[in-house]
Amino acid sequence: MLSALDPRAVWDALPLFVPAIPFGFVLGLAIAESAIPDAVGFTTSPLVFAGAAQLALVSLAGTTTLWAAAATPLVINLRHIMYSAAMAPAFARQPRWFRWLAPFVLIDQVFALTSLQTDLPPNRFRRYYLTCGAIFFIGWNIVTLLGLFLGGFVPSSWGLDYAPAVMFAGIVVMMLDHRPSVIAAVVAAVVCFSTLGLPNRLGLLVGALAGVTAGVVAERPRSATQVRRGSPA
Repeated sequence: MLSALDPRAVWDALPLFVPAIPFGFVLGLAIAESAIPDAVGFTTSPLVFAGAAQLALVSLAGTTTLWAAAATPLVINLRHIMYSAAMAPAFARQPRWFRWLAPFVLIDQVFALTSLQTDLPPNRFRRYYLTCGAIFFIGWNIVTLLGLFLGGFVPSSWGLDYAPAVMFAGIVVMMLDHRPSVIAAVVAAVVCFSTLGLPNRLGLLVGALAGVTAGVVAERPRSATQVRRGSPA
């Protein structure tokens, strides 16, 4: 099984997974403190697999209406629409099974890494993408489980509430040649830091919305330029 992994993808993915570790602990601790059973809360990791959306869902469960608890993660994950659009050309060259399964692991970090590799031949891109996805999926579930059981022993002085914004900052490092994505991640991180005091971790939602809005605004000029370049003289 290890031989099927792309060594380059492993090397690229591990440093970007490090900032997600404290975030996973935050999620595990939030599950332990939430109104929902621990087992149910943990299933959000293998089924939802989106840190900010999971944290919002777990935090809101039992404290608000069902519709609000369900709608908030959907709003937070709106940025994945931009990810899908950006990766569509690379996915179009892949087999059907990949196009059906691969989007499930298209989280922020996987997009940050694989969007830089779209010029690879289809088979190499597929191996790189699946390796990155496997590392983050398996690692995230392990870290969340550890946070669920060990989070209560972590000193509050560690400041784990800052973990989501730290993770966004790590993503920015990998996205330096994708201007709209950089802007979206920077804005999301700054707003997230600035709104940490809001109740029910509402700052995550505010930060995500701000990041999505900033990314869309930044993308428009580039899209318009590409259209003009592609149009006949």
